[in-house]
Amino acid sequence: TMNLSIPQISYASTAPELSDNTRYDFFSRVVPPDSYQAQAMLDIVTAMGWNYVSTLASEGNYGESGVEAFVQISREMGGVCIAQSLKIPREPRPGEFDKIIRRLLETPNARAIIMFANEDDIRRVLDAAKRSNQTGHFLWVGSDSWGSKISPVIQQERVAEGAITILPKRATVEAFDRYFRSRSLSNNRRNVWFAEFWEENFGCKLGMHGKRPGSLKKCTGLEKVGRDSSYEQEGKVQFVMDAVYAMAHALHRMHRDYCFGYPGLCPRMSNINGKELLGYIRSVNFNGSAGTPVVFNQNGDAPGRYDIFQYQITNKSTAEYKVIGQWANKLHLNVDGMRWRTGDPTLRASVCSMPCQMGERKKIVKGVPCCWHCERCEGYNFQASEFSCELCPYEQRPDRNRTGCIPIPIIKLEWHSAWAAVPVFVAVLGILATSFVVVTFVRYNDTPIVRASGREMSYVLLTGIFLCYAITFLMIATPCLAVCSFRRVFLGLGMCFSYAALLTKTNRIHRIFEQGKKSVAAPRFISPASQLVITFSLISVQLLGVFVWFSVDPPHTVVDYGEQRTSDPEKARGVLKCDISDLSLICSLGYSILLMVTCTVYAIKTRGVPETFNEAKPIGFTMYTTCIIWLAFIPIFFGTAQSAERMYIQTTTLTISLSLSASVSLGMLYMPKVYVIIFHPEQNVPKRKRSFKAIVTAATMSGKLVQKGSDRPNGEVKTELCESMETNSEYFTLVDRI
Repeated sequence: TMNLSIPQISYASTAPELSDNTRYDFFSRVVPPDSYQAQAMLDIVTAMGWNYVSTLASEGNYGESGVEAFVQISREMGGVCIAQSLKIPREPRPGEFDKIIRRLLETPNARAIIMFANEDDIRRVLDAAKRSNQTGHFLWVGSDSWGSKISPVIQQERVAEGAITILPKRATVEAFDRYFRSRSLSNNRRNVWFAEFWEENFGCKLGMHGKRPGSLKKCTGLEKVGRDSSYEQEGKVQFVMDAVYAMAHALHRMHRDYCFGYPGLCPRMSNINGKELLGYIRSVNFNGSAGTPVVFNQNGDAPGRYDIFQYQITNKSTAEYKVIGQWANKLHLNVDGMRWRTGDPTLRASVCSMPCQMGERKKIVKGVPCCWHCERCEGYNFQASEFSCELCPYEQRPDRNRTGCIPIPIIKLEWHSAWAAVPVFVAVLGILATSFVVVTFVRYNDTPIVRASGREMSYVLLTGIFLCYAITFLMIATPCLAVCSFRRVFLGLGMCFSYAALLTKTNRIHRIFEQGKKSVAAPRFISPASQLVITFSLISVQLLGVFVWFSVDPPHTVVDYGEQRTSDPEKARGVLKCDISDLSLICSLGYSILLMVTCTVYAIKTRGVPETFNEAKPIGFTMYTTCIIWLAFIPIFFGTAQSAERMYIQTTTLTISLSLSASVSLGMLYMPKVYVIIFHPEQNVPKRKRSFKAIVTAATMSGKLVQKGSDRPNGEVKTELCESMETNSEYFTLVDRI
């Protein structure tokens, strides 16, 4: 076919495809295309907070094009998903509309239904919803085919209640009403269809040539439009007038440009080009019959201007369409003026998934961005964004809402804690007991028992015992640079003092009796001064190790977040502690333990020395007990390394072990002496003095008698042994003098 290039201006065509300027380049219209209508409907859906909707279209260009435009715009803008897109056939079978309602109910969360359907289909869809007892379930959003029409909702007001519809903004042209009401058969002969309208409007017959057969009354010709019949202005009158005026304005401007000052058509306009006229049409700009501008865009479309209605049932149970907003490239909606189901003013949601709670991330359902599962951010994760959880920094934990991270509380061993109270109580008792022993020994410094104990070594040993008790307070004190420094120095020093002194004592006893077996000459280095030198030489090794530790790794505090990093972040705590690792602790105590083991070996070697010879056997019992204590300490200390209360258990275990070690030494070595000094002073008097040779000889003989006793019947050796007891009691008094 030949393209005549004839411009057209439509007053009613709203199909979106007519905006295609490559196919319909000479087409213009004074009504907005349905794509604007679809945009307005999408804006309404978004404003309502709905993101999951279904569409329903009547088969045909209007319905299918409208839904297609809605789906395309929603896909481009995002945020709204289409649950189902259903089509109403041109010739629906019986039960078709009931089937459509059942299909829509397959996605019950998609309550909002976008409808591009003719009014007859709308009426039958509402009727099917009513039959299915779905009154109040669906949220209808209707296009201009529904608009403010009564026919689709009559007798089914309840099921249509709350429906939102749109209609191109239009105004009643009063001049047209005055003109049309004044028309009669006599003054409107030029309209060939007017007679037929007259018969239809007034229900009468115009003579023999009337168009309406039957026995109707005869028209008088004096009937009046609007008086003898109902009259309402057709909604498209405004657009018809605007279309005519648009063409008139275009021709007027063209005539002014081509035929300026020439009445009628000039030769230049006698054979005009369609493209030239189209240019004048597209450039018109005037106020139309409704007072709004009439303009065209590059595609020939008029701007979109819509009124938004809601079908409401008033308090008087009367239903009506109420204007609740308008759309002109932007939505203006009066949400407060909207009413939903009678007796239930709340807005129903049309969403696939409800919003996630704070601290939950969205896990999108594949292919449906509006549907998701909410997953709690577990463990030490917090909600970093709408769709992701991230791990908090190591020193932090999630807040209660899991929307951010907060610092993990830092704790330390408190004085009022039961874990601290017991060691402190034991340490205080030990310090009091040690002080009592020291005071007693100082007061009775020159008595035989004190002198026989080796005064200088006793004071060294008591100093070590005191330090073992005192370290408890450093272990519980709040960690700081000074406390951590003192911990390093004194942690192993107390044990080192104690076991260096005991090792020196047991070694001296062993050497004396070994020497006594060979000769009566006194062994070397058994004087108090020599013993002190040996003891402090052993102690200096510990101090040297500590100073090396200081230089290699200066003391400082650390916060250990791993120790109490529980599965429940609410219970997680950072532990303030000194930077003394388990390995460093063992190294610090290791030298003292070595001294203790060596001392135990000597205690075993001197086990055959008669119990009256100084402290050989009490020292032996002390070392055996101490070894048992520290053997028990190791599994308890290292076996609780994974416990949430590791700090408490290990600190308490260490301090109790040190206090018990000190208590064993204090109890076995010094309490019997203090008891004798205070309660049996008669035993604390000088004996007759004999030479070293005589005493050692007697001691050696005593040892032999003891050895013989193992080969004789019980009691046979008692007489000989008792005779030597007095001799043996003088031994260490003499040694002390030496």
